[in-house]
Amino acid sequence: VDLATPNAAPPPWMAHRYPETLLVDRKGVRVEVGSRGHFCPSSPVYRDRSLRIARALADRYGQHPGLAMWHVGNEYHAHCFCDNCDRSFREWLQRKYRDLDELNDRWTTTFWSQRYDDWEQVHLPKPVRGHVNPTRELDFARFVSDVALEAFTQERDLFHEVTPDIPVTTNFFQSVDLNDYHRWGAAVDVVTFDSYPDPGRDDAAVNAALQYDLMRSIGGGQPWLTLEQAANAVSQWKRNYAKAEGGMRLDAYRMVARGSDAVMFFQWRPSRGGQEKFHSAMLPHGGTQSRSWKAVEALGQELPAAAEIAGSVIDADVAIVWDWDNWWAVEGCAHPTNDFSYKEALHRHYAPLWERNIATDVITLSSDLSRYRVIVVPNQYLITAAQHDALRAFVENGGHVVISYFSGIVVEDDAGIENGYPGGLRDVIGAQVLDFLPMLPSARVGLEPAPGQTLLDAGFTAVGSDWQDDLVPEGADVVLRYSDGPFAGVPAVIDHALGAGHVTYIATQLDAASLSGLVAAVLDRAGVAPVHPAPAGVEVTERRSDTRRYLFFVNGGTAAEVELQRGGTDLLTGVRWECGDRLPLAPAAVVVLAGDR
Repeated sequence: VDLATPNAAPPPWMAHRYPETLLVDRKGVRVEVGSRGHFCPSSPVYRDRSLRIARALADRYGQHPGLAMWHVGNEYHAHCFCDNCDRSFREWLQRKYRDLDELNDRWTTTFWSQRYDDWEQVHLPKPVRGHVNPTRELDFARFVSDVALEAFTQERDLFHEVTPDIPVTTNFFQSVDLNDYHRWGAAVDVVTFDSYPDPGRDDAAVNAALQYDLMRSIGGGQPWLTLEQAANAVSQWKRNYAKAEGGMRLDAYRMVARGSDAVMFFQWRPSRGGQEKFHSAMLPHGGTQSRSWKAVEALGQELPAAAEIAGSVIDADVAIVWDWDNWWAVEGCAHPTNDFSYKEALHRHYAPLWERNIATDVITLSSDLSRYRVIVVPNQYLITAAQHDALRAFVENGGHVVISYFSGIVVEDDAGIENGYPGGLRDVIGAQVLDFLPMLPSARVGLEPAPGQTLLDAGFTAVGSDWQDDLVPEGADVVLRYSDGPFAGVPAVIDHALGAGHVTYIATQLDAASLSGLVAAVLDRAGVAPVHPAPAGVEVTERRSDTRRYLFFVNGGTAAEVELQRGGTDLLTGVRWECGDRLPLAPAAVVVLAGDR
């Protein structure tokens, strides 16, 4: 049993006796009981009651032989604007800056007469007339993640004290910008995740794969656990489509293939009433004759055949940067374009790696970069001096980097870096950006290979949209240039040889096919090959133990065939396949080839 604390949905008596425990939204409205997650994470009363009930559970069940893990809270995602949080935010700032003059300097409060001369004047961001102070907003985002993490770690530490041999976790869920998962991943004993890819989206599989790679990476590469997936439809999307035939099984093996050592479900049985009565379950309202029940039962019979995979890991030569500090900053106010989505940019840059079955970690530029050959850096607007130095050293030592526009612009306080754009990366990309030029939504511009470039085929063509840099090379070679429009002839993609490595900089938003082709060229130059060749639609991943390796083929497309480059025994069927055999894959087929390393 993974035994959870119940404090994600405090009961009505709590709100009635202690209304200050209720969350307040940005407009100052205190939420009421009737859903969940309505608590203020800073509230001393909420924290006290959370610790009391955690200790009661630990005292009662801590020695129970069925207890496998403690589970604190549920899908943390609250941000509160109450007086408790206002005081906590001020204290957080005092610890960070110590001196009010330092805060004024870092927040650039001389602009628009915002300078503070007493700490009591400093508050968390509430509605203002016009644009907010972007650095105050950025610090508040950091505080929101930290204060929720503090609430979690207080309970974690209590459980560690009472039951030191029982691991503690909380369940992460997809694409939440409120919590910096890289920091949270280091705070749990095992990473756990709630997986709900939307069957109504064509890109559901690639987006889910990115989430799974993130979960593995924030846990230091160790296996993670899927605590929740849906047996069929969920109840949170605008239209809650049922999973296709075999879809739940595909989802389950996609998780395992990318490092999950558990496949669990929400929920066992659905409630007769309440907000999630139409959320699918292992045993649904339709009973044991339902398609969902039969699929779950079949998976439960099959999964034990793959039990030896548990504990194995994934080795990746490639990483993509997913940085919460940058996420908060790049989507801040008053930028050259204010409809930018960092999440969409991440998915766009990850897709070429997923399409080619390239094992990929998800990191920040503060991670250890030395283990990788290629790093993809989407729109790294915020960069620290230490991150700049680490990235430059990575390239000089033979690494290859793909980095896209609006990168290297500000330091950690959202203040511009001197030395022209991009001040934080100008020496790394080997070029200066004279100006940012957002494009009309409908505008498109052609790109063509520059004379003499060798990275791409001579016939390579591309389309740019959304953004153009006015780019001037300073040592970098031009790979693609605009073939039409007002900037015809201006560089659009450049390549900078730096030490033993290369940096490829993209100064516009490339169409999907062209970005994929460019990333493929960089991978080829770096000597990074797919895990195993396969037709489009077939995901291939590999997990390894000290003595064994497990090659997963998961077919999310039409019928396909794979010529095997090595042999192994399919754990799910017991069939032996040899190198050179042609492995048939029906739609929704899964094959797990096990062999010695």
